[in-house]
Amino acid sequence: MLGLYLHVPFCSAICNYCNFNRGLFDASLKARYVEALLSEIGRAGGAGRAGADTIFFGGGTPSLLEPSEIALIIAACEDAFDVARDREVTLEANPESVTEDRLAAYRAAGVNRLSFGVQSFRDDELKRLSRLHSADRARAAYGEARRAGFNNVSLDLMMWLPGQRVGQWLESIDCALALAPEHLSLYMLEVYPNAPLKDEMARARWSQAPDDDAAAMYLTAMERLDAAGLAQYEISNVARPGRRSRHNLKYWTDGEWLGFGCGAHSTRDGARWKNVSATEEYIARIQAGESVALDMRRLPATERLGDALFTGLRLSDGVDLSAIGERYGVDVWQRYGADLARFIDAGCLLREGARLRLTRSGMLLANDVMSVFV
Repeated sequence: MLGLYLHVPFCSAICNYCNFNRGLFDASLKARYVEALLSEIGRAGGAGRAGADTIFFGGGTPSLLEPSEIALIIAACEDAFDVARDREVTLEANPESVTEDRLAAYRAAGVNRLSFGVQSFRDDELKRLSRLHSADRARAAYGEARRAGFNNVSLDLMMWLPGQRVGQWLESIDCALALAPEHLSLYMLEVYPNAPLKDEMARARWSQAPDDDAAAMYLTAMERLDAAGLAQYEISNVARPGRRSRHNLKYWTDGEWLGFGCGAHSTRDGARWKNVSATEEYIARIQAGESVALDMRRLPATERLGDALFTGLRLSDGVDLSAIGERYGVDVWQRYGADLARFIDAGCLLREGARLRLTRSGMLLANDVMSVFV
């Protein structure tokens, strides 16, 4: 079953650390973009409609779209694809962009999972990240989501922020646990060279904590989440039973998905492509009946194998070497075992029969391990 990803590139403000494909909100541009998005989805339909069981609105800030626009986009997906009755429909939202009535309208439109970009429950850290909401507003938005009928809510948090110490990070973890969400995503901040935050850090003489403290942030948080019943299932994600992100699991289990909207990526039938990134160019191409896909290429078997191993090892369950080997017609251990052995010896990897998985401490060195497959 396919996953369907819908990119919404609009934001009320541009966060100083963000490197995603996004731009400032413009109501007239948004209206034209939604029409283009509907057209692109419609083009993907046809005879023998493909099955899909997840729809994910990402951004940007998808909660800047009106509930009626979200409903139209979901309906377009249903027209173009055979969307499962038990579909997971996720909407990314910022706490300052919603109200209880608006959330109830999203629920009525067909959204059944919310992902709130909280990032921190400390106001000083939110200000440092140029976020528009406060910690109290994040808590209020969460309560509004519950009253609006959402029983599947995820929160995003960021660690290793400028000036952040272990105890301050754990304050955010404890605040999140007090709300009892079904899912949490925990990301380490990556300061990109062209991000305004990098210059702000230099001017204010902010620095990120030493690597040992960053490791302590990660490992201690995971221990607390385990104890609270939120089991880790991927390097950056924890969930209560039955609440793993079905859409994101497609990225980590060698699945297939179609991306719609500017800058969206797709992987299907052994091919990969991305859409043109600029919003205006995307709209113009759609209006002219032209393709918005760029860099479409057929993936060689060796790259597909490497990707399956690379992404699969992000999961706490790891990968089944026999199943992947059978799928790609190769003895995985014979090909990569010599390079992986040192990580097993170092305690970063565990080989249990046909299954290979990272230890939790090994997840901190995941990029080193996964470089074997690149």
